[in-house]
Amino acid sequence: MPHDQHPSGDHADRNSIDPLDGPAGSPSRRTLLRGAAAAAAGALTAGAAAGQKKVGPVLPRPGRPGPGGPGKDGPRPTSPVLIGSANALPGMQRYYTDLQKGAEPLDVAIEVVKIAEADPADHSVGLGGLPDEDGNITLDAACMHGPTHNSGAVACIKNILHPSEVARLVMERTDHCLIVDQGAYRFARDHGHPHTDLMTEETRRIWMQWKESMSDRDDRLPPRKKSRPLEEGKSQKSGMLIDVHGEKVAVEDLLWDKRITGTIHCSALSAAGEVACTTTTSGLSWKIPGRVGDSPIVGAGLYCDQEVGSAGGTGRGESAILANASFAVVELMRQGASPREALREVLHRVERQALRMAQWQPALVDAQGQPTFDLQLYCVNLQGETAGMSLKGQGSYAVADAARGPRLEKLEHV
Repeated sequence: MPHDQHPSGDHADRNSIDPLDGPAGSPSRRTLLRGAAAAAAGALTAGAAAGQKKVGPVLPRPGRPGPGGPGKDGPRPTSPVLIGSANALPGMQRYYTDLQKGAEPLDVAIEVVKIAEADPADHSVGLGGLPDEDGNITLDAACMHGPTHNSGAVACIKNILHPSEVARLVMERTDHCLIVDQGAYRFARDHGHPHTDLMTEETRRIWMQWKESMSDRDDRLPPRKKSRPLEEGKSQKSGMLIDVHGEKVAVEDLLWDKRITGTIHCSALSAAGEVACTTTTSGLSWKIPGRVGDSPIVGAGLYCDQEVGSAGGTGRGESAILANASFAVVELMRQGASPREALREVLHRVERQALRMAQWQPALVDAQGQPTFDLQLYCVNLQGETAGMSLKGQGSYAVADAARGPRLEKLEHV
């Protein structure tokens, strides 16, 4: 599949490396897979020679989901599908044809999000992401592979351009699901990822303005003040506007009212019915150092099951963690819910949970008892049916299929 080019300078071009090949001197994934296949074939031959009964394919038990979908031998999708957050659209436009040509779903999903990771204009992911209180840009990412039901993740990793790739290395080269902080950084460097300064001049200016104002919307101070409304498309203080998921936001609103909860998610479904997903983020802007959101938490920021489908989310990570949102969506689809029904039920749960959480954090709900935060969820089932929904019903999500190609669709309101 074609590969994107890293930015110039310190961002070394690693795209000539096959995802199945490892660093020099170590066995590649392709070698390991071939060895495993040969060993399995040898074991079957030896068993037959000894007069043992060969083990056939595992068939669905009564009530157990079959290969075509939850609880039934439903049809496979006739075309591949990608679904995710709106900022995944550029990656989908570039890589959807690769999925159509038979590329691995996980490879495609990771290539999709890598475009955002390397985009300094996207302040919610990777290069140019907004930092924590101390001015450090720390990244979280995870991936999950449906056919093997395996996952990998990194959290609080610094100075690595593509944490999504490192998450895949955790999945493929370790017996762990999650590696964090300096351990994750050293692991990435050991596997050839270059040290990269993720702070851009624009990001540095925004962080310095936050430091100077010490916004009371950070995680240590009392409830925030109301920021003044933006007039005529300009900030009343600096005139500096920042693009946040396609919306022009004044720096002052970014500092006070619209802290980035960003993130990019992509779920992929192949024509053969295989699913995979990945989520990657620079996390909540101005967060307490060490904070980890939902993105690297399997079941919260992403989840897939080869018997059912895939789901993921963006927005307030703490609420996704407390609702185990992505896992809940997939399990509801397993029980027969459509993608839209599954998303709606989980978001209603989040609303009810917000009311209870408001007992210790009143700022989580407004005077009408509605959440003051947003959470966006996306999912696809094995039949290729998709949905995108949010608490606020604002904004868009990205989807790609053979019928209409890569595009943005409006998020449904819960």
